[in-house]
Amino acid sequence: MPKRMWVVVFLLLGSCAFAQNRSAEESKLLAMENAWNLAQKDHDSRALDALVADTFVNTDWDGTVSNKAQFLADAKDPSYKFDSVGNTNVSVFIYGNTAVVAGTYHTTGSHKGKAFDSHGRFTDTWVLQDGRWQCVASATTHIQKQS
Repeated sequence: MPKRMWVVVFLLLGSCAFAQNRSAEESKLLAMENAWNLAQKDHDSRALDALVADTFVNTDWDGTVSNKAQFLADAKDPSYKFDSVGNTNVSVFIYGNTAVVAGTYHTTGSHKGKAFDSHGRFTDTWVLQDGRWQCVASATTHIQKQS
């Protein structure tokens, strides 16, 4: 085989390995997003604590900004009762040790006895540090007002 052909084969094999690795990382990030939803639904601040970095910044749908401690305290709030929390149309974009996960969310439940049905968009920024992904920033925007 000519030397040039070996280079092409090597590049193709390297690209395949990169695509498989990227796919595994995308799957891992999607699983972590799903774990986040379950933790919010169950008010599991311990699980959320493991998912978000110490420097985490959350920008909520109403413009409220919170740090990690405030976010975790809010997650424990028993006045929120979730019936469902889910994401759709989710895309993962990986840039080295940083990833952006964006999609739409739908939550239903009640807050202080008043029912809600909320649709919105989210963007989460994840960083791979010491071999594990942690969310460093999250932002949500309503696309349908709460009822």
